[in-house]
Amino acid sequence: MSLSLALLILVTLQRMSELAWARRNTRRLKARGAVEVASGHYGLIVLVHTAWLLGLWVLAWDRPLAPGWAGVYVALQVARFWVLASLGERWTTRIIVLPRTPLVRTGPYRFMNHPNYLVVAAEIAVLPLAFGLVGYAILFSLLNAAVLTVRIRAETRALKEFCQPQVT
Repeated sequence: MSLSLALLILVTLQRMSELAWARRNTRRLKARGAVEVASGHYGLIVLVHTAWLLGLWVLAWDRPLAPGWAGVYVALQVARFWVLASLGERWTTRIIVLPRTPLVRTGPYRFMNHPNYLVVAAEIAVLPLAFGLVGYAILFSLLNAAVLTVRIRAETRALKEFCQPQVT
């Protein structure tokens, strides 16, 4: 098995397991009184991310892997796990807010408001670059940026409306 194929398999399995975890977290949060907000753009996020991964399967499964970019992608996974661990049960793929709870301000959230989106944006660019697909990286980075513009605004509004500021 080639390294390219192995990497695509691992990324796909990772994304599938994260979706299962997100669904479980969503159910648990809603059972505790959490609400979903601004769901109208969710289908577009799913479409962009699914097209990105499926396109990589079509275009990259047999391409040589650039070790430097592959290394950057692996490093991004460390940041991704840090984000997920920091959010714990509050990590979902949707905007689910638990009213009257403090914002998470641990891990990378000590330094910025939306580190998950920074990691995702970097992944969307870096993985295609690891396969030498520069145009693909640019195209999906632009599509993701458009979706994230809507997403971050909606999430920021929801967090301000429903969550308590953390007292320091």
